[in-house]
Amino acid sequence: MHFTTEEFSRRTANVQADLKDRGLSGVLLFAPESHYYLTGYDTFGFAMFQCLVLPAEGQAHLLTREPDRRQAQLTSTLTDDQIHIWVDKIAADPYTGLLNLITDLGLAGKKLGIETQTAGLTAWHWQQLTLSMGNKVSLTEASDLVRLRRRVKSATEIDYTRRAAVLSDDALSAGISVTRAGAFEGEILAAMQGAVFKGGGDYAGNEFIIGSGDAALLCRYFSGRRHLDPVDQLTLEWSGAYRRYHAAMMRTLVIGSATVKQQKMHEAAVQALEACEAAIKPGNTMGQVFDAHARVFDKHGLTHARMNACGYGMGAIYNPIWVDFPMFYEGNPLVMDAGNVFFLHMILMDSDSNYAMCWGHSVLVTEQGVERLSQHSLDLVEL
Repeated sequence: MHFTTEEFSRRTANVQADLKDRGLSGVLLFAPESHYYLTGYDTFGFAMFQCLVLPAEGQAHLLTREPDRRQAQLTSTLTDDQIHIWVDKIAADPYTGLLNLITDLGLAGKKLGIETQTAGLTAWHWQQLTLSMGNKVSLTEASDLVRLRRRVKSATEIDYTRRAAVLSDDALSAGISVTRAGAFEGEILAAMQGAVFKGGGDYAGNEFIIGSGDAALLCRYFSGRRHLDPVDQLTLEWSGAYRRYHAAMMRTLVIGSATVKQQKMHEAAVQALEACEAAIKPGNTMGQVFDAHARVFDKHGLTHARMNACGYGMGAIYNPIWVDFPMFYEGNPLVMDAGNVFFLHMILMDSDSNYAMCWGHSVLVTEQGVERLSQHSLDLVEL
């Protein structure tokens, strides 16, 4: 386990206090991030049906499959008495198994929260679950319950995030070292991902994103690799991950010499990034950060090329994507606190010129303002 039992106990006590404040007797947790945060349980077994039941009083209990029994024993605070197995068979019914566990814990007929905003609970499982529960349990939406607690990072979580940022820097250095005219995108990806693994890191919550030529204007991974042209552009978005904690970065590299248009786009992206950093401080809202980003790009005449969001939270996140709550978008009233970690991405995709210029890194909110976690230069990279 990557945290002390005292830290896990403190987290659990805080969430149980939140349950009582909401008038809930317990919560059904399906998000793998919640399982990891409260117990250390670390698995991709959430792709199958599993649930952590946390009563407002007492211990958490996990319902999962046999392959994850030892996973829970090794990685979590859960004892054998707290691990319950549903059996794979024709017409398997883990939903009734969950209802039986809820009943055994004295929670039947009570008002319980449930996490639905997660890949850990598909629409299929939700339908089967509600059919099995019937009117035996009253369920209310509680996807934000643990997520709100996860926003403010502990000292250990910040240490892991800083380590993830070092790995992100190492990945960029490794990627740049093999990027040149004629380079194969697969070689660049291999260098970047290899740097993370060599540094003791993990797989990130989603694929590293790479796109050159026309595809430099995409900000999603897609299959298929190409070789770089003598004059080209390469957009990269990636994240080092350490103990599941992320610190994402983004860059557009120029192969050959940058045009005047690319230089101006780069200047705008860096100015927007620095303006967002200046707007990040405890008590300011997420919307204020987006406004700072928009003002700079609009001033440079790049309104048509910017996005409708400019970043989001970072944390211990599982597949299919490393994006964590919340996001910087226009009018977001959520207030930032010391201990929050964010990824700032200044994305410019100019379809008129067919140029991309994307610049980003992760930051920590401190009492004094913002701490930039990446050590890499913001200078334009021409290779």
